[in-house]
Amino acid sequence: MKLGVMTALFGGRSLDEMLQYCKDSGLGAVEICAGNYPGMPHANIPALLKSDKAAKEFKDKVASYGLAISALSCHGNPLHPDKAIAKEHHANHRNAVKLAKKIGVDVVINFSGCPGDSDQAKAPNWVTCPWPDDFTKIVNWQWEKKVIPYWKQEGKFAADNGIKLAFEMHPGFCVYNTETMLRLRDNCGKNIGANFDPSHLFWQGMDPLVSLRALKACIFHVHAKDCRIDMENTPRIGVLDTKSYGDVINRAWVFRTVGYGHGEEFWRNFISELRLIGYDGAISIEHEDSLMSVNEGFSKAVAFLKDIILTEKAGAMWWA
Repeated sequence: MKLGVMTALFGGRSLDEMLQYCKDSGLGAVEICAGNYPGMPHANIPALLKSDKAAKEFKDKVASYGLAISALSCHGNPLHPDKAIAKEHHANHRNAVKLAKKIGVDVVINFSGCPGDSDQAKAPNWVTCPWPDDFTKIVNWQWEKKVIPYWKQEGKFAADNGIKLAFEMHPGFCVYNTETMLRLRDNCGKNIGANFDPSHLFWQGMDPLVSLRALKACIFHVHAKDCRIDMENTPRIGVLDTKSYGDVINRAWVFRTVGYGHGEEFWRNFISELRLIGYDGAISIEHEDSLMSVNEGFSKAVAFLKDIILTEKAGAMWWA
């Protein structure tokens, strides 16, 4: 396994400054932002696609700092009912797939997206309960008319380019838990799997270790991000909390740097479970902790995880 980072965190630094900082921090991988919600702070993806020379120089520059590119990330909503947004997010997704092939990266990360409730909708509609029956009809329409047809097409496009698509299970989008992740994969192709972020599962009351075992065939990338469930607010208001992430003291839950939501026991079990299911890729830090600065949150995550990730092959059982 390699310790890495989702580089949106360092959007205020130049490419060289970001790479040097990652190298100095002892990382082995970087997850490059390729548009949509994360933006393109360190790589102009369309420009790299137009120039073989520029693409090679970009790839070589990352390697010169002793770092690998674990994935290209273009988290977006290509199913957005606003056609202009959907078109832009689709184009960025396609560009990420094409650039990944060009520079030898085999994983592109995205969200599954969320349509509206009809072809006349103006905003996404994420359904959280089956009744009244209107909601069940909306979910069925979204999956049958939008989600499956789109990702079946895009799954084939990615497969034709030798790329795996890794989806974050995130509330607000159609793929948000183990069940919906498997539904997408079963309907749209075996090169579709998960960018596994345990924080989103904690938030929903799920057990990430159980989810990992169920998704063992399709864990393509992993985020290291924690979540603290507020044990005073959550019993009172539940987990469907729409208050600002900045209103930390009143929220049911908040994202935290690893170790500040769940302790070493969970994270050691998490890393061990990844090894059990055969995952040996990047553990990519994603820092969204509103109680810590960029530098402190990142540095604490690196220090915490360095002693926990497994970097050597286990070898034979010498004791039996």
